[in-house]
Amino acid sequence: MRGYDQIRFDPGVVRGLDYYTGAVFEAQLTFPVTNEAGEEIVFGSVVGGGRYDDLVARFTGERVPATGISIGVSRLLTALRQRRTANLPPLALVLALDKEDRAGSFALAAELRSAGLRTETYTGEAGMKAQLKYADRRGAAIAIIEGGDERARGEVTIKDLVMGAKLAKSLESRAAWIEGRPAQVTVQRAELVARVRELLDCASR
Repeated sequence: MRGYDQIRFDPGVVRGLDYYTGAVFEAQLTFPVTNEAGEEIVFGSVVGGGRYDDLVARFTGERVPATGISIGVSRLLTALRQRRTANLPPLALVLALDKEDRAGSFALAAELRSAGLRTETYTGEAGMKAQLKYADRRGAAIAIIEGGDERARGEVTIKDLVMGAKLAKSLESRAAWIEGRPAQVTVQRAELVARVRELLDCASR
């Protein structure tokens, strides 16, 4: 059909439920997705529905023409998350350590976004350790730390989470890593964008 090149009529589509009284339809994801095992798969149907004029009457006794759909939310989100993660640039997470100045954290993130860098700000109430765990769950490449002391000095601390994870595995002890801190640097606030860009570029290689 002209203008609807992603819509196809298929008389062979059959819905399993018995209350449909007319046409049925499905929406399918046709793009390939790489799963966590590295296998390329196609998710297929994520939406289904159709015409069911008698369904309302089962509950109200009144026959009402109706059409509706059901969305497989978990299936759809899994597919989109896998596809998005594969195509998105590395993430920088701004930690929220100064609870009295959340606006400062949001301003810092906004500056990085305006420079074209993918950035998120932590919005919870947890401490630094929990925020870093959140960064790991989000797959963040770096964490940006600007507490009250750093802000007073005009500095920002940048933690390279990708390098930190590699070093934690390669060094014999956590104490040796803490002593050297090769994956954490403190820079002047004016240098933030340039240094974050440099680290994110390295993470994307």
